[in-house]
Order: sequence, then structure tokens, then C-alpha cells
Amino acid sequence: MPKNKPHKGFLKRVKVTKTGKVKHRSAFHSHLRSHKSAKRLRQLREDSVIGNSEIKRAEKLLFRRLRGRTQPLSARRVSPSPEERAAMKAEKAASGE
Repeated sequence: MPKNKPHKGFLKRVKVTKTGKVKHRSAFHSHLRSHKSAKRLRQLREDSVIGNSEIKRAEKLLFRRLRGRTQPLSARRVSPSPEERAAMKAEKAASGE
């Protein structure tokens, strides 16, 4: 049976953030810009996040689960602070001895 692979064309056009959201470049920004207002071009400059309606399709193309907007922020993994990391290291060393 063949392996499941992500869609290479889609991978080149998006970036998956650490929290599992999919960022992509806005359309209508590359040419015919003279008649567009400065505000519109400024807003198009920012990368936008794929909405809920497209997340399912993105999951199929990337062949992985994504967070989406409806999943709570508490579901994401948070890196420990340096103090927490030092405490964990000390606790591990104490239990190992």
C-alpha cells in the first residue's frame, strides 16, 4: 500500500504555525496595484489565516490534523519558562539519585 504524502504544491504556499493554524499569502496583492488604496494594500501585506470552512480541506492536503479556530487555546502545548525548566531538571536529578 502506498504512503500518504502531503500535497507539495500546497506545502509551498502555506505555513503551519506552532499552534496549528495555517497562514497563507493574500491574493490580489502582486499586480495592478495603482488603483488600490493604500489601506487595502497595507491589509493585503499581512498573511491571513485559513478559516474554519477551509480547514478540513487543508487537513486532507497536508495529511495531518490542524487546530482550527474552534479548538480552545488550552489545547496547545506551551513551552516551560526557564524557571520551570530548572525546577523540572532539579526534580529529575533528585529522583535519579
